[in-house]
Amino acid sequence: MKQNLKVLPLITLFILSMFVLSACGGAPKKAETSSGAGAADSGVVNLYTDRHYDTDEKLFKLFTEETGIKVNVVKGNSDELIERLAREGNGTEADLLITADAGRLHRAKAQGLLQPVISEVLTNSIPANLRDQDYQWFGLTVRARVIVYAKDRVKPAELSTYEDLTSPKWQGKVLVRPANNIYNQSLLASIIAINGEEQAKDWAAGMVVNMAREPKGNDRDQAKAVVAGEGDIAIMNTYYIGKMLNSSDPEEVKVAEQVGVFFPNQDTTGTHINVSGVGLTKYAKNHSNAVTLMEFLAGEKAQTQFAEANYEYPVNVNVEPADLLKSWGDFRAQDINLTLLGVHNQKAVEIFNQVGWK
Repeated sequence: MKQNLKVLPLITLFILSMFVLSACGGAPKKAETSSGAGAADSGVVNLYTDRHYDTDEKLFKLFTEETGIKVNVVKGNSDELIERLAREGNGTEADLLITADAGRLHRAKAQGLLQPVISEVLTNSIPANLRDQDYQWFGLTVRARVIVYAKDRVKPAELSTYEDLTSPKWQGKVLVRPANNIYNQSLLASIIAINGEEQAKDWAAGMVVNMAREPKGNDRDQAKAVVAGEGDIAIMNTYYIGKMLNSSDPEEVKVAEQVGVFFPNQDTTGTHINVSGVGLTKYAKNHSNAVTLMEFLAGEKAQTQFAEANYEYPVNVNVEPADLLKSWGDFRAQDINLTLLGVHNQKAVEIFNQVGWK
């Protein structure tokens, strides 16, 4: 009983303090982290994406059906979305950024727009070379940048490496996109990472000499130019060939049927690959929901859809490529971490300018 009497003043003091806090507006709230992880997620996840495929829309719908989390999608140009994130700062509504090319993902990271995600699901599903070394972005799909050739004018045995495209035998026969295209910048960045700056510069200069025309158009345009006879070979991403072969436009199908796919550097450094990937924004308000969507997109169900419906190679090691991609054969990829594509991007741009790659 004596012990209870000693405690009574403390209880009285606690009760009085609660009245004081109530009068001042209530007890202190838990501080939120910069990512918003300290606050309870709402029932949504907000996504900025440059992808415009029906496959993605179907996957977001399936995600909502399975989790009850609604996916709000804002689509736009990759560079514009990154600029928008930077402009919005901590006022952004975006929880995730999905964009094509590791170079762009690295740019978003370098600008402080992303944050690390530690997830066993992601690290177990996605090989280390297809994700950021600091866990700030993760690849979702893979594209190989291959040599596409006119079946009626070029024999596969004549092809070998990216470096061989600078050979005199290809003078006036090579088609490729402009220097401001991120896919070309990343290809050159990979050559810098593997062979060094001097060899990369020599390669870019040799490509300029062998170009069939001034660089222009997108990847589909390169295939069309090959078939039209403007050049004999072009550099393209594999999934564009898949999309053209399965296009609703019969002319695109006709073009794609007349070109072959060749994976360069199989006996040397491997074919250049890149990713479409995702990163958690620095100021994500729906942190948990966003990570849940990232893990869903890296899972076998979503990866199978990416592969079969969009003709992209899956990043998940447990998922097989689509039959069309298998028909082109297995290939050896460059053995580098794709983080290096962003690290060497600026140097690649400088080299393009120096050699006159327009």
